[in-house]
Amino acid sequence: MSEVIDNKYVVFKLDKEYYGIPINKVISIEKMQETTRIPNGPIHVKGVINLRGEVICLIDLRLKLDMEPKEIDNNSRIIIVSNDEIVAGLIVDSSSEVMEIARENIDNPPTSSENENLSYIQGIGKVKDRLIILLELSKVLEY
Repeated sequence: MSEVIDNKYVVFKLDKEYYGIPINKVISIEKMQETTRIPNGPIHVKGVINLRGEVICLIDLRLKLDMEPKEIDNNSRIIIVSNDEIVAGLIVDSSSEVMEIARENIDNPPTSSENENLSYIQGIGKVKDRLIILLELSKVLEY
């Protein structure tokens, strides 16, 4: 049973690229809402939200991955994720779909000693004509 869950991913977009997070790490996908800023927080931490009585820290995934900032719009979503008892919200440009990616269609991430952002990548999924960057959630949630 866990074999099936292991290769299902929630796929979303940042800019023109597709990214994926294992579905078993995703709690919910929410529309954007008012955030409370945290003074002196890291630039990629957009603040916190109150989601059904739980305070959730929001991470702007674009900023975390050193991408150009983008204004929040009607397509923007918060993907609530949980990893090793850390619960956080990832702000993404748009949520796309749930996709199954067979293990044989997942390549190892590119390697480079100079680019620490590559540590955020668990692998590259190939589905039809699309490449999906599979994120290493434990690294993404590090401050």
